[in-house]
Amino acid sequence: MEFRHIRTVLAAAEDLHFTRAAQRLGIAEPALSQQIRQLEEELGTPLFRRLTRGVELTEAGRAFLPYARAALAAADEGAAAAKRAAKGELGQLRIGFTSSASFNPIVTGTIGRFRDAYPGMDLALQEQVTTVLLRGLREGVIQLAFIRAAEDETEGLRRTALPEEPLWAALPAKHRLAGAGRIDLADLAADRFIVYPRANGRLLYDAIVAACGRAGFSPRIVQEAPQMASTVNLVAAGVGVALVPASMRQIRAPGVVYLRLAEPAPTASLALVRGPDLLMTAAVRNFIRCLEEAMRDPLSAEIVAAART
Repeated sequence: MEFRHIRTVLAAAEDLHFTRAAQRLGIAEPALSQQIRQLEEELGTPLFRRLTRGVELTEAGRAFLPYARAALAAADEGAAAAKRAAKGELGQLRIGFTSSASFNPIVTGTIGRFRDAYPGMDLALQEQVTTVLLRGLREGVIQLAFIRAAEDETEGLRRTALPEEPLWAALPAKHRLAGAGRIDLADLAADRFIVYPRANGRLLYDAIVAACGRAGFSPRIVQEAPQMASTVNLVAAGVGVALVPASMRQIRAPGVVYLRLAEPAPTASLALVRGPDLLMTAAVRNFIRCLEEAMRDPLSAEIVAAART
Protein backbone atom coordinates (compact mmCIF):
# COMPACT_ATOMS: atom_id res chain seq x y z
CA MET A 1 0.00 0.00 0.00
CA GLU A 2 1.56 3.26 -1.14
CA PHE A 3 0.75 6.81 -0.08
CA ARG A 4 -0.04 7.76 -3.67
CA HIS A 5 -2.78 5.11 -3.64
CA ILE A 6 -4.21 6.55 -0.44
CA ARG A 7 -4.14 10.10 -1.82
CA THR A 8 -5.92 8.89 -4.95
CA VAL A 9 -8.68 7.22 -2.94
CA LEU A 10 -9.16 10.31 -0.78
CA ALA A 11 -9.43 12.58 -3.81
CA ALA A 12 -11.94 10.29 -5.47
CA ALA A 13 -13.92 10.02 -2.22
CA GLU A 14 -14.12 13.81 -1.97
CA ASP A 15 -15.15 14.38 -5.60
CA LEU A 16 -17.09 11.12 -6.09
CA HIS A 17 -15.93 11.39 -9.69
CA PHE A 18 -12.77 9.80 -11.11
CA THR A 19 -12.25 12.34 -13.90
CA ARG A 20 -12.50 15.40 -11.63
CA ALA A 21 -10.30 13.72 -9.02
CA ALA A 22 -7.68 12.94 -11.67
CA GLN A 23 -7.70 16.53 -12.88
CA ARG A 24 -7.23 17.80 -9.30
CA LEU A 25 -4.29 15.44 -8.78
CA GLY A 26 -2.77 16.28 -12.15
CA ILE A 27 -2.80 12.72 -13.49
CA ALA A 28 -4.67 10.96 -16.26
CA GLU A 29 -8.01 9.35 -15.37
CA PRO A 30 -6.85 5.84 -16.45
CA ALA A 31 -3.85 6.14 -14.09
CA LEU A 32 -6.15 7.10 -11.22
CA SER A 33 -8.48 4.19 -11.96
CA GLN A 34 -5.53 1.82 -12.07
CA GLN A 35 -4.19 2.99 -8.70
CA ILE A 36 -7.59 2.59 -7.07
CA ARG A 37 -7.99 -0.86 -8.63
CA GLN A 38 -4.54 -1.90 -7.33
CA LEU A 39 -5.49 -0.84 -3.81
CA GLU A 40 -8.85 -2.62 -4.04
CA GLU A 41 -7.06 -5.79 -5.17
CA GLU A 42 -4.67 -5.53 -2.22
CA LEU A 43 -7.57 -5.07 0.21
CA GLY A 44 -9.61 -7.78 -1.48
CA THR A 45 -12.73 -5.64 -1.71
CA PRO A 46 -14.03 -2.74 -3.84
CA LEU A 47 -13.92 0.70 -2.27
CA PHE A 48 -16.12 2.39 -4.89
CA ARG A 49 -19.26 1.45 -6.72
CA ARG A 50 -19.15 2.71 -10.30
CA LEU A 51 -22.27 4.60 -11.35
CA THR A 52 -23.47 6.02 -14.65
CA ARG A 53 -22.27 9.42 -13.57
CA GLY A 54 -19.51 9.30 -10.98
CA VAL A 55 -18.94 6.84 -8.15
CA GLU A 56 -20.04 6.22 -4.60
CA LEU A 57 -18.25 4.67 -1.65
CA THR A 58 -19.00 1.09 -0.68
CA GLU A 59 -19.34 0.09 2.98
CA ALA A 60 -15.70 -0.99 2.83
CA GLY A 61 -14.77 2.37 1.32
CA ARG A 62 -16.55 4.28 4.06
CA ALA A 63 -14.83 2.16 6.70
CA PHE A 64 -11.42 2.68 5.07
CA LEU A 65 -11.74 6.46 4.66
CA PRO A 66 -11.02 7.73 8.25
CA TYR A 67 -7.99 5.46 8.57
CA ALA A 68 -6.69 6.62 5.20
CA ARG A 69 -7.02 10.25 6.28
CA ALA A 70 -5.26 9.50 9.57
CA ALA A 71 -2.44 7.64 7.84
CA LEU A 72 -1.86 10.46 5.41
CA ALA A 73 -1.96 13.07 8.16
CA ALA A 74 0.52 11.03 10.23
CA ALA A 75 2.84 10.73 7.23
CA ASP A 76 2.70 14.48 6.64
CA GLU A 77 3.40 15.14 10.32
CA GLY A 78 6.26 12.66 10.23
CA ALA A 79 7.79 14.35 7.22
CA ALA A 80 7.52 17.76 8.89
CA ALA A 81 9.10 16.38 12.07
CA ALA A 82 11.98 14.88 10.10
CA LYS A 83 12.64 18.22 8.40
CA ARG A 84 12.58 20.05 11.76
CA ALA A 85 14.93 17.49 13.28
CA ALA A 86 17.32 17.92 10.35
CA LYS A 87 17.38 21.66 11.11
CA GLY A 88 18.05 21.03 14.81
CA GLU A 89 14.59 22.21 15.82
CA LEU A 90 13.27 18.91 17.15
CA GLY A 91 14.82 16.08 19.12
CA GLN A 92 17.14 15.82 22.11
CA LEU A 93 20.46 17.44 22.92
CA ARG A 94 22.53 15.89 25.72
CA ILE A 95 24.67 18.43 27.57
CA GLY A 96 26.96 17.95 30.55
CA PHE A 97 28.32 20.56 32.92
CA THR A 98 30.43 20.78 36.05
CA SER A 99 28.91 22.13 39.24
CA SER A 100 30.79 25.43 39.03
CA ALA A 101 29.87 25.94 35.35
CA SER A 102 26.18 26.15 36.23
CA PHE A 103 26.83 29.45 38.06
CA ASN A 104 28.48 31.13 35.07
CA PRO A 105 26.08 33.72 33.54
CA ILE A 106 27.16 32.87 30.00
CA VAL A 107 26.35 29.19 30.55
CA THR A 108 22.89 29.89 31.95
CA GLY A 109 22.32 32.56 29.29
CA THR A 110 23.18 30.10 26.53
CA ILE A 111 20.81 27.44 27.85
CA GLY A 112 18.03 30.00 28.20
CA ARG A 113 18.54 31.31 24.67
CA PHE A 114 18.50 27.83 23.21
CA ARG A 115 15.28 26.90 25.03
CA ASP A 116 13.58 30.05 23.80
CA ALA A 117 14.78 29.65 20.21
CA TYR A 118 14.13 25.89 19.91
CA PRO A 119 11.19 24.93 22.14
CA GLY A 120 10.85 21.61 20.30
CA MET A 121 14.28 20.48 21.51
CA ASP A 122 14.56 18.47 24.71
CA LEU A 123 17.67 19.46 26.68
CA ALA A 124 18.96 16.53 28.72
CA LEU A 125 21.27 18.21 31.24
CA GLN A 126 23.73 16.19 33.30
CA GLU A 127 25.94 17.47 36.13
CA GLN A 128 29.17 15.53 36.56
CA VAL A 129 32.88 15.96 37.25
CA THR A 130 35.19 16.89 34.37
CA THR A 131 36.75 13.45 33.90
CA VAL A 132 33.36 11.74 33.64
CA LEU A 133 32.11 14.35 31.17
CA LEU A 134 35.20 13.97 28.99
CA ARG A 135 34.62 10.22 28.86
CA GLY A 136 30.96 10.82 28.02
CA LEU A 137 31.92 13.08 25.11
CA ARG A 138 34.31 10.52 23.66
CA GLU A 139 31.80 7.68 24.04
CA GLY A 140 28.92 9.69 22.58
CA VAL A 141 26.89 9.58 25.80
CA ILE A 142 26.69 13.38 25.73
CA GLN A 143 27.16 15.76 22.81
CA LEU A 144 28.37 18.89 24.57
CA ALA A 145 29.84 19.80 27.95
CA PHE A 146 30.74 22.96 29.83
CA ILE A 147 33.94 21.95 31.59
CA ARG A 148 37.21 23.22 33.02
CA ALA A 149 39.70 21.00 31.19
CA ALA A 150 43.33 21.37 30.13
CA GLU A 151 44.12 21.49 26.41
CA ASP A 152 45.66 18.01 26.38
CA GLU A 153 42.62 16.58 28.18
CA THR A 154 40.42 17.56 25.23
CA GLU A 155 42.65 16.11 22.52
CA GLY A 156 40.50 14.89 19.63
CA LEU A 157 37.56 17.04 20.80
CA ARG A 158 36.53 20.55 19.78
CA ARG A 159 36.29 23.43 22.23
CA THR A 160 34.91 26.96 22.33
CA ALA A 161 36.55 29.01 25.07
CA LEU A 162 34.47 31.25 27.33
CA PRO A 163 35.98 34.43 28.83
CA GLU A 164 38.49 33.80 31.61
CA GLU A 165 36.90 34.10 35.04
CA PRO A 166 38.92 35.50 37.97
CA LEU A 167 39.29 33.45 41.13
CA TRP A 168 38.12 34.97 44.40
CA ALA A 169 39.02 33.95 47.93
CA ALA A 170 36.24 32.34 49.96
CA LEU A 171 36.95 32.81 53.66
CA PRO A 172 35.11 31.93 56.89
CA ALA A 173 33.29 35.01 58.22
CA LYS A 174 35.48 34.90 61.35
CA HIS A 175 38.72 34.87 59.35
CA ARG A 176 41.26 37.54 60.30
CA LEU A 177 41.03 39.05 56.79
CA ALA A 178 37.23 38.85 56.43
CA GLY A 179 36.83 42.63 56.62
CA ALA A 180 39.39 43.43 53.94
CA GLY A 181 38.24 44.69 50.58
CA ARG A 182 41.00 43.06 48.56
CA ILE A 183 43.86 40.80 49.60
CA ASP A 184 47.09 39.45 48.21
CA LEU A 185 47.09 35.71 47.69
CA ALA A 186 50.28 35.58 49.76
CA ASP A 187 48.20 36.71 52.75
CA LEU A 188 46.71 33.19 52.81
CA ALA A 189 50.06 31.39 52.90
CA ALA A 190 49.52 30.17 56.47
CA ASP A 191 45.91 29.07 55.93
CA ARG A 192 44.47 25.63 55.34
CA PHE A 193 43.06 25.15 51.83
CA ILE A 194 40.01 23.31 50.54
CA VAL A 195 40.42 22.31 46.87
CA TYR A 196 38.61 20.56 44.05
CA PRO A 197 40.13 17.05 43.65
CA ARG A 198 42.71 16.86 40.89
CA ALA A 199 41.41 13.39 39.97
CA ASN A 200 38.08 14.96 38.96
CA GLY A 201 39.69 17.50 36.61
CA ARG A 202 43.16 18.88 37.00
CA LEU A 203 42.86 22.30 35.34
CA LEU A 204 41.34 24.18 38.30
CA TYR A 205 43.47 22.31 40.84
CA ASP A 206 46.66 23.06 38.91
CA ALA A 207 45.65 26.72 38.42
CA ILE A 208 45.22 27.19 42.18
CA VAL A 209 48.48 25.46 43.08
CA ALA A 210 50.37 27.41 40.40
CA ALA A 211 48.90 30.72 41.58
CA CYS A 212 49.98 29.98 45.15
CA GLY A 213 53.43 29.08 43.86
CA ARG A 214 53.70 32.45 42.08
CA ALA A 215 52.67 34.09 45.36
CA GLY A 216 55.59 32.39 47.07
CA PHE A 217 54.04 29.46 48.91
CA SER A 218 52.68 25.95 48.52
CA PRO A 219 49.05 25.65 49.71
CA ARG A 220 48.47 23.47 52.76
CA ILE A 221 45.63 21.31 51.47
CA VAL A 222 43.58 19.81 54.29
CA GLN A 223 40.37 18.88 52.47
CA GLU A 224 39.15 17.99 48.99
CA ALA A 225 35.56 18.72 48.02
CA PRO A 226 34.06 17.01 44.94
CA GLN A 227 31.61 19.86 44.24
CA MET A 228 32.10 23.61 44.35
CA ALA A 229 28.95 24.06 46.44
CA SER A 230 30.32 21.72 49.09
CA THR A 231 33.59 23.67 49.00
CA VAL A 232 31.73 26.81 50.06
CA ASN A 233 29.87 24.93 52.79
CA LEU A 234 33.14 23.59 54.16
CA VAL A 235 34.52 27.13 54.22
CA ALA A 236 31.46 28.18 56.21
CA ALA A 237 32.21 25.39 58.66
CA GLY A 238 35.68 26.82 59.23
CA VAL A 239 37.54 23.89 57.68
CA GLY A 240 39.71 26.22 55.63
CA VAL A 241 39.81 28.78 52.83
CA ALA A 242 39.26 28.24 49.11
CA LEU A 243 39.79 29.91 45.76
CA VAL A 244 36.62 29.78 43.67
CA PRO A 245 35.49 31.21 40.30
CA ALA A 246 33.93 34.66 40.73
CA SER A 247 30.48 33.44 39.66
CA MET A 248 30.40 31.14 42.72
CA ARG A 249 29.72 34.24 44.81
CA GLN A 250 26.08 33.58 44.02
CA ILE A 251 26.20 30.97 46.79
CA ARG A 252 25.37 33.20 49.74
CA ALA A 253 26.19 30.69 52.48
CA PRO A 254 26.00 32.09 56.03
CA GLY A 255 29.46 32.31 57.50
CA VAL A 256 31.29 32.88 54.19
CA VAL A 257 32.79 36.07 52.74
CA TYR A 258 34.26 36.50 49.27
CA LEU A 259 37.26 38.73 48.69
CA ARG A 260 38.93 39.92 45.50
CA LEU A 261 42.55 38.97 44.96
CA ALA A 262 45.06 41.66 44.05
CA GLU A 263 46.26 41.76 40.47
CA PRO A 264 47.44 39.76 38.74
CA ALA A 265 44.59 37.61 40.01
CA PRO A 266 44.55 33.94 38.97
CA THR A 267 41.79 32.91 36.59
CA ALA A 268 39.67 29.85 35.90
CA SER A 269 39.17 28.66 32.33
CA LEU A 270 35.85 27.33 31.09
CA ALA A 271 34.99 25.96 27.66
CA LEU A 272 32.14 24.37 25.78
CA VAL A 273 33.57 21.10 24.50
CA ARG A 274 31.93 18.92 21.87
CA GLY A 275 32.56 15.47 20.53
CA PRO A 276 34.34 14.51 17.30
CA ASP A 277 33.30 16.17 14.02
CA LEU A 278 31.22 13.18 12.99
CA LEU A 279 28.88 13.97 15.90
CA MET A 280 28.33 17.55 14.73
CA THR A 281 24.59 17.91 14.21
CA ALA A 282 22.34 20.84 13.38
CA ALA A 283 21.24 20.97 17.02
CA VAL A 284 24.87 21.18 18.19
CA ARG A 285 25.53 23.98 15.70
CA ASN A 286 22.45 25.83 16.92
CA PHE A 287 23.60 25.54 20.54
CA ILE A 288 27.08 26.85 19.69
CA ARG A 289 25.43 29.77 17.89
CA CYS A 290 23.44 30.53 21.06
CA LEU A 291 26.68 30.46 23.06
CA GLU A 292 28.31 32.94 20.69
CA GLU A 293 25.29 35.22 21.03
CA ALA A 294 25.38 34.93 24.83
CA MET A 295 29.07 35.90 24.88
CA ARG A 296 28.22 39.02 22.85
CA ASP A 297 25.33 39.92 25.13
CA PRO A 298 26.10 43.24 26.89
CA LEU A 299 24.65 42.04 30.21
CA SER A 300 26.84 38.93 30.28
CA ALA A 301 29.89 41.00 29.36
CA GLU A 302 29.05 43.47 32.14
CA ILE A 303 28.78 40.68 34.73
CA VAL A 304 32.09 39.15 33.65
CA ALA A 305 33.79 42.56 33.72
CA ALA A 306 32.38 43.34 37.17
CA ALA A 307 33.98 40.18 38.54
CA ARG A 308 37.39 41.51 37.49
CA THR A 309 37.12 44.94 39.09
